[in-house]
Amino acid sequence: MADLLTVINLRTSFHRPDGIVNAVNGISYSLGYGETLGIVGESGSGKSVSVLSLLKLLRSNARVESGEALLEGRDLLKLSKEEMRKVRGKEIAMIFQNPMTCLNPTYRIGRQMIEPLLWHKEADRTGASSIAVKLLQQAGIPEASSRFGDYPFQFSGGMRQRVMIAMALTCNPKLLIADEPTTALDVTVRSQILNLLQEMKAEYKMSVIIITHDFGIATNFCDKLIVMYAGRIVESAPTVSFVLKPQHPYSKGLLRSTLDIDLNGEKLKPIPGNPPSLINLPSGCAFHPRCEHCTEKCRNEIPELKQIDDQHSVACHMLQEITSV
Repeated sequence: MADLLTVINLRTSFHRPDGIVNAVNGISYSLGYGETLGIVGESGSGKSVSVLSLLKLLRSNARVESGEALLEGRDLLKLSKEEMRKVRGKEIAMIFQNPMTCLNPTYRIGRQMIEPLLWHKEADRTGASSIAVKLLQQAGIPEASSRFGDYPFQFSGGMRQRVMIAMALTCNPKLLIADEPTTALDVTVRSQILNLLQEMKAEYKMSVIIITHDFGIATNFCDKLIVMYAGRIVESAPTVSFVLKPQHPYSKGLLRSTLDIDLNGEKLKPIPGNPPSLINLPSGCAFHPRCEHCTEKCRNEIPELKQIDDQHSVACHMLQEITSV
């Protein structure tokens, strides 16, 4: 079976007075039906911009310089504004980082939830309200029929995120994109939200893309992972393969700096230095100023993403030397 989504050589930049921000530098990946893909990396690595490019939700100074984004064979990047409106919500839905900035504080939750159904003509107002209340119930909102008429400020942070998940599913999309869906939530609520996403994915038979800097979330929820650094993919692998044998020095650094309850008092090891400026990227491999394995070749040549195993690809000049240690 063909993939649901195929992204090919996507490049996105922001044109600013102080220079061009190379936010996404030629990434390619695919997502199958029913799969969950995790896009991982530090802030500023291009994770969110890469998916916002697919939905054409970029700022006015942004440019998709090149690439293709094929949703069931149709290139999203070539669609008109009107055609794109028909895709958003119905075929691809997105859960954003902060639900309080995405929900209109002056409108009741119910009015905001039925809007996609009415826009895409999936139901009349009565039918849309019934669908929305059912989704709120499935999302774990108590007394959903009465909360349907409440305003966003009357919900807690975790409940607002549940509302966002329910809203994203109103038109039964083929692809759900969740951008840091557990940001600012406590550990217990975070676990509940992730479990809810897992349940909804199974029930509605969706494909899911999760954007996160948290490896714990990515490795427990996703079928395969992409690690991004400075707008490029530095490693791509099935989750099991990645957890058992990460290859890129950056991927290893991210794992070493992730809290694990089985560390038995061992200290975390943060990656030295800071991510580079996307306006003035370092020559060669962008990670070389922070890499302990850096060589002259790393400083001068950009490494290609090469397949090293079944579905496992890495962009690193020193891969053989690192793995032989």
